[in-house]
Amino acid sequence: MANVIIVENGVEAREQIQQFIDQGFTKDDIYLLAHDNNRSNDLTNALDINNVGVAEQGFFDSFANVFRTRGDELRSKLESLGVSSSEAEQYEREMDQGKVVVLAARSA
Repeated sequence: MANVIIVENGVEAREQIQQFIDQGFTKDDIYLLAHDNNRSNDLTNALDINNVGVAEQGFFDSFANVFRTRGDELRSKLESLGVSSSEAEQYEREMDQGKVVVLAARSA
């Protein structure tokens, strides 16, 4: 099960990441997504946490993301981390409004 928190900015994201770490998650368990790909990459790099990639999604879903819209790609990434499709749609709408998703999910 994924623990998902919606935040407004990088400062709030950093605070939430620290809360997840305090709860016993490692940085390898924590992901950050934003609708703007550059913002997502910048925050992920600045906060030293994971990108959702082939290991989480599998090769075929990662490859398919090349042909998807950003919204479809984000929903796919969220679902690969254990979020239901209806929740993924809700979180993607939040990201449409400029918010950031911070997610913690323990590896199986």
